[in-house]
This record gives sequence, C-alpha cells and structure tokens, in this order.
Amino acid sequence: MTPELSIFAARLREHIGFCAEEFSQPVTVKDPAWIQHADAEFNALAIMLFTLQFVHNEPYRIICRARAVTPDTVTHWTQIPAVPTTAFKELALTSLPTGQRSHVFHSSGTTEQRPSRHFHNAESLALYEASLWPWLEENLQLTNCDGRLVCLTPSADRTPHSSLVHMFDFVRRKFGAAENVFSGQVDADGAWTLNVDAAINALTEHKDQPKLVLGTAFSFVHLLDAMTKIHLHLNLPAHTRVLETGGYKGRSRSLPRDALHRLITERLGVPPENIHCEYGMSELSSQAYDQPRLGTTRVFQFPPWARARVISPESSREVAEGETGLLQVFDLANVFSVMAIQTEDLAVRRGAGFELLGRAPAVEPRGCSLMTA
Repeated sequence: MTPELSIFAARLREHIGFCAEEFSQPVTVKDPAWIQHADAEFNALAIMLFTLQFVHNEPYRIICRARAVTPDTVTHWTQIPAVPTTAFKELALTSLPTGQRSHVFHSSGTTEQRPSRHFHNAESLALYEASLWPWLEENLQLTNCDGRLVCLTPSADRTPHSSLVHMFDFVRRKFGAAENVFSGQVDADGAWTLNVDAAINALTEHKDQPKLVLGTAFSFVHLLDAMTKIHLHLNLPAHTRVLETGGYKGRSRSLPRDALHRLITERLGVPPENIHCEYGMSELSSQAYDQPRLGTTRVFQFPPWARARVISPESSREVAEGETGLLQVFDLANVFSVMAIQTEDLAVRRGAGFELLGRAPAVEPRGCSLMTA
C-alpha cells in the first residue's frame, strides 16, 4: 500500500464525515458563502489527489503526459484529465500492486464484451462504503433504518463483481438483515432474473413495517408485470422507499421512467415522492441521486466529495445551462484508481446537477440489466 494514498484516504473519510454532519444543519447549499467554501475545499483535495495519482498510477500518468498535463500545470480540478470508461477495459488503472487487488468490480454488459475493471482492496472498499452510505441515507431519508429490506437482485455471493450488489449488500448489513432479502437469481448465461414469488412474499411479510425496495428498472418491470397478470395491488406502509437504478437492455420491456414510476405507485402503493433514482457505475465509488423535480425533470446530484460536468464532445468545454453533452464525474472517493472519469452518458446541465438522457449513440450496451456474474 502507498502510504501517501492511505493518508489521503483517511483524510477524505474525515471530510465525508464532516459533510454528513452538515447535511442535517440549516445551512442551505444555495448560500454563496457555503458554496464558495465547499468549492475551494473540493478544489484543494482534487489537486492533491491528482498529484498522488499522477505519481503512483503509471497508466494514468502516461495518459496525462500524452495530453501534456502534469501537476505543475493544473490549478483547478476542471483541468484534471478525465479517463474514458473504455480505458478501464484495456488498462489496470489502479495504484494497488497486483498482490493487493483482492476485489474487482466489473462493468455490466453482454458476455461478448470485455468488461471494465475497477480494482479494490479492503481499504478502498471501506472508503467506497464510507462514501455510499451518508448520501444514500440523506437522499432516501433513512435515518432510523427501522424498515424491512427487499432487494430485487441476486445476492453478493452470486455476483461478486457487481458494484451495485456490493452496495445493496452493504445496505443489508447496515439494516442487520438476513441474506434472503435478495430475490434475484442468476441464470445459466449469467443474466439476472427475478424470483417473483420470493419478491412478493418479501413485500407482503411484516405488512405493518415500512419497506426499502432496491432494484434495477428491469427487475421492477418483471415484478410489476407479474403483479398485473394476477391482478395484485399492494398498499405498502407509509415511509416505504423505492430505489430504482435504471437498466433494461433487452431483459424486459422498456418503459419511460415516469411510466415505470406510475406503475410502482399503482401496484405497490408507494407515492411518487418516495420513489428515488440512483446513478452509479463500476468505475466510480460515489453515487448520484435525483433531487427535487423541476416540473417532470429528475435532476441528479453527487455528494459534496464528487462533482459532475457536462461537456461538449467537440470542444471538451463545459456546456451552458440547459444544454446537452457528455457527462464527466470527478470522484474523490476513487483514491486508489482514477478520480476523473469520462462517461459515455448524455446529460443536460442543470445547475450543479444533471438530467440523465441515456447512452450516447454508437456505444456498447451496458447497464445492470445485462450484469454477468
């Protein structure tokens, strides 16, 4: 382990803890003084981490030098070179020595595609978990964690390379729930399926307790279609939360997000304000959640230790408010890999957040709907 990166990771965990405490404070993120302080702090941490990754991550250093960018030339985090997600398929973009790579998350996709690889060890996984919980808790209002957990995915032992299932399994451990909360399965070709009967049983057990229901969009479609077929309506208890993570790619019929959420309300009895969306990927360690709507628009935002930019594919410059471009993410929790990630997703710039449009044209299909074990 590189001591300098471990020291930074410890400092970042303190920073995350401090940010989590601020979530409950009355200071609004629209306060100019708060925004200025947060931006300055993020910039300082980002430049510090870039310097460490330039030194200790050889493939990334080669990419940066090819773009004529070094720590000596960077004065703002927006100047840090972003690595395309496709590079994670070809390069070991990690500072971890081979012998310390105890875990790897793969991007989802068809079995014919070579997956991206995000290497981890115990220390980086601990940081991943420290990053995911406060922002999830804040956005889904899970302070008391007193509900029942229902996961529409396979369990972690069946999908050891899925960052999404690792996330769900960490939530399970926070809830103190048993492993049988997972009602998903893995079929012979590695695709995820849903045990509908198990999912319905989990939703109808302990009928007076709120539920936290986690799943991909296609798993919700399988569940809701099965409920429609048998004319089943549930009225899940107040304070039930639903988190859907997107993803179809041929594993079910595709629905516009609003239509899917209307079905969730109709069949599960969960009001729209309690249905949340998550944006994440195997190459990241932090997740974005949708914020209060602007009309029918869902605006995603990352936690204070990550930033999103929407850039023009022609000029690589940030687009204007309301314009469309490619999404970049700068994630400080990616300490031992690469902080700056160029995604293949189209987005609209919405203030400090973004409206997600989907994959850019001519990009390989990927997403939790095609996850392989």
